Amino acid sequence: MTEVTVIGAGVAGLAVTRALLDRGAQVRLVDRNGPPGAHGCSWWAGGMLAPFCEGESAEEPVVRLGQRAADWWDKHTGLVQRHGSLVVSAARDHSDLKRFARRTDHFREVSGPEITALEPDLGTRFSRGLFFDSEAHLSPRAALAALFASVTQDGAQFEVAEVAPDAQNGLVVDCRGYAARDATPELRGVKGEMLVLRCPDVDLTRPVRLLHPRIPLYVVPRGDGIFMLGATMIESSASDHVTARSLLELLSAAYALNPAFGEAEVIEVGVDLRPAFPDNLPRIRRDGPDGRVIRANGLFRHGYLLAPALGEMVADVIFENATPEMMDEAIA
Repeated sequence: MTEVTVIGAGVAGLAVTRALLDRGAQVRLVDRNGPPGAHGCSWWAGGMLAPFCEGESAEEPVVRLGQRAADWWDKHTGLVQRHGSLVVSAARDHSDLKRFARRTDHFREVSGPEITALEPDLGTRFSRGLFFDSEAHLSPRAALAALFASVTQDGAQFEVAEVAPDAQNGLVVDCRGYAARDATPELRGVKGEMLVLRCPDVDLTRPVRLLHPRIPLYVVPRGDGIFMLGATMIESSASDHVTARSLLELLSAAYALNPAFGEAEVIEVGVDLRPAFPDNLPRIRRDGPDGRVIRANGLFRHGYLLAPALGEMVADVIFENATPEMMDEAIA
């Protein structure tokens, strides 16, 4: 039986562990911070499984590979909500909506009455929008917990420990995210900030993206009047605070979406660093003289969208000696 140590119990490490278990591997899963929690960027994600919307700014592999994500998460957690994604803009920003439409596909244009029918609590504030009916979303925290429970129930041995990938015996998969910059110097951190609001007066069925010249906002419903707000992407390695400007603009954009958000209770403010390579695409590489350390990193803002594909490709490297498209061949 193939024995593998996976370091990092975030979305990447758990997806790799799931793929390896499904191929019959014996997996030791290690994380210095314990089970999935508020100590990593996987905890602060939006959870939008929206490959076509992401195509507005992402590279082609994100759109193509991300189309597998909803089925994968549904199979392994049963938590996927398939209600599509809605993109809207204020009348003054319709040029941004047109640009978004030019850069994406798999949507239909919707009028003001259609928007109101899809999301009654948006009222008549928006006269034009785009509806991506095949997209989905999930609650990242619930999904992490379910996936962690799944892999440990199926035999992965979990340990809370500080380990160095290069000092381990046997095959090792390094999924430490931004913490792996000691071994991957070209990795950079992209700061993301988010809010969690409680607003019982607003009811949304699906993620709504509000296009805005400075900070395009997304609002993701979590149920029971809870919403996650996010969108910021700041080239910075400082992750200890949310800036006043970002907080103001996120809340202002939410208020524009529905003024009831002005009375919402702010129940969480979060910030963390997304690990990214210069091209914002993930990479897999084999390190060391015998290639026994595999680095899997760089999910950027597409953690839940691309982790399933990343996990399968790591398993292909180990079990089939394959060279998947995410493989960093120049260093492998």
